[in-house]
Amino acid sequence: MAIVTPDNILKLLYSYNPWWRNGKIPGDFVKPVKRIAYYEAMKMFVHPELRRFVILSGARRVGKTTILYQIIETLLKKGIEPRKIIYISFDHPLLKFCSLDDIIEIYETNISSSEDAYLFFDEIQYAPDWGNWLKVYYDTKPNWRVVATGSASPVLVQGASESGVGRWTVLHVPTLSFYEYCELLNIESKLTEIVNDILELNRLSKYEINNIMNAVSPLQRYFNRYLIVGGFPELALSKDDFFAQRILREDVVDKVLKRDIPSLFNIRNASVLEKVFLYLCFNSSNIINISTMSKELDNIPSATLSNYIEYLERANLIYISYPVSLDGKQILKAKPKIYIADAAIRSAVLMLDNVLFEPEEMGIMVETTVYKHLVSYYNRVRAKIGYYRKTGGTQKEVDAVVELPQGKVLFEVKYRENPVIKESDAIIEMSKNSSEAVGSFIITKKAEDYGKLPVDAKVPVMRIPAFAFLYILGYLEKIKFACN
Repeated sequence: MAIVTPDNILKLLYSYNPWWRNGKIPGDFVKPVKRIAYYEAMKMFVHPELRRFVILSGARRVGKTTILYQIIETLLKKGIEPRKIIYISFDHPLLKFCSLDDIIEIYETNISSSEDAYLFFDEIQYAPDWGNWLKVYYDTKPNWRVVATGSASPVLVQGASESGVGRWTVLHVPTLSFYEYCELLNIESKLTEIVNDILELNRLSKYEINNIMNAVSPLQRYFNRYLIVGGFPELALSKDDFFAQRILREDVVDKVLKRDIPSLFNIRNASVLEKVFLYLCFNSSNIINISTMSKELDNIPSATLSNYIEYLERANLIYISYPVSLDGKQILKAKPKIYIADAAIRSAVLMLDNVLFEPEEMGIMVETTVYKHLVSYYNRVRAKIGYYRKTGGTQKEVDAVVELPQGKVLFEVKYRENPVIKESDAIIEMSKNSSEAVGSFIITKKAEDYGKLPVDAKVPVMRIPAFAFLYILGYLEKIKFACN
C-alpha cells in the first residue's frame, strides 16, 4: 500500500489547518503577547509595494511557529478567506516523501485555486529543493505571500544568497530578551519612553538617570530566573525549572546536534559534533584557539573544527565574535570569541544546578546574555559586533564593541559585588584615547551601581546594572522596531 497518496496528504493538511472548517484558529495555537519578530515579519509580509517572502530563522522553541499562527490569526480577523491560508510543517515524516510542489498541487486542486494565497511553511529546510520552488512561486505567483521558518539557518542563508536575492529576506528570531520575558510574564515597570537610543543615556542628567533606575529597579528580583530558564517562551511560562532544563537539553540541543545538523550537512559521526559543542559550552565567552582546541579534543583536524563551529552558529546554538580594532592597528589573526546562544542552554548542557551561588559562572552567564541582546538589537541596523583585545605587553580586552557609522560603542561586563574599575582598564583607556569611540558602558551587578564614572575621557563612561541595561535595550528595541 502506498504511503504518500493525495488522500493521506489532504488528511494531514486538514489537521494542520483547522480554520478551513470553522474559520477560526484554536486559542491554544496563539499567544496574546507578540514578539518583535512578529511585527517585523508582518510588516514585510503585507507590504503593499515591496513584496518579499519572509523566512524566520532561530533556535528550536524560540516561538517561530507561534509567530506563524499569530500572523494567520491576524489575517483571519481581517476577513481573509480561510481556505486561502495554508500552514504546512515539514517536520512531519510523511512530508519527507514528497516535494513542496506536490503538496501545493494537492492544495490547489482540492482546497483553493485562487490567484492570491497565504502560505506558511514550518521547518522549510526539510523540504527538498525548497529554494528553487520558492523562487518559482515568487516569479510566477505575484499574489502569493509566504512566511517560512527554519531552525537550521545554514541552508536558509545559502538559499537566500543563491535563489532568494530580491525575493525573500531571512529574519533572525533570538531567544526572548529580558524585556520580552517580563512582558510575557506580565511583569511591568514604570519605565516610559525617554530616550530613542541606548547611547542617549550618556547625555541624561543625574536626576533623569535616577528616575530611570527607580522605574526599573523592581525588575531585579526576576533577573536570576530569566538567566536560569533562558529566553524560551514555553519554558519561561513553566513553573518547573528543573524540567525546563531537561527540555532544553532534549529539544533544543540534542535534536539539533543529533538530527538537524547531521542530516543537513551529511555528518556521519554526530558524537564529534557533540564534543565540539560541549567544549564551547565550557569555554563560552572565551577566545577560541583552534589549534589548542584540536589538541584538547583528540587531535580533531582544525578544518573539521572550523566547519563544525560554523554549523553550530548557523544552527543558532552559538554566536561568533571576531576582533575589531580600536587603536588603528591592523588585526592579523582573527581568533573568534564564542558565546552560547542563550545562557540557559549552557547551564542545561553542563548541568549547573547551583549557578546562582558561583560568581564566576554568573559572570559568564551575564556576559553571554549581554552579547545576545547586543546582537539582537544592533543586527537590525546591520551593525558589526566584535571584541577588542590590545596586543603586546599585558593583554587588555573590551568584551564587546559595536561598530556604528558614527563610531564604536564599547561594552564591558563586570558582574560582581564590588567591581574595581581601574584607569588602566582597556575600556577606560580606549574611552580616553580612541578617536573612534562614541560611547562606553560598564555592565554591573548591584541595583545601586550606576551613573557616569568620574574619569577624564573623550566619551562618557556609564555604569549600569545588567538587569536595567538589558531591560532598557529590549524596551528600546520594541519601540524602534515593532511600533514603527
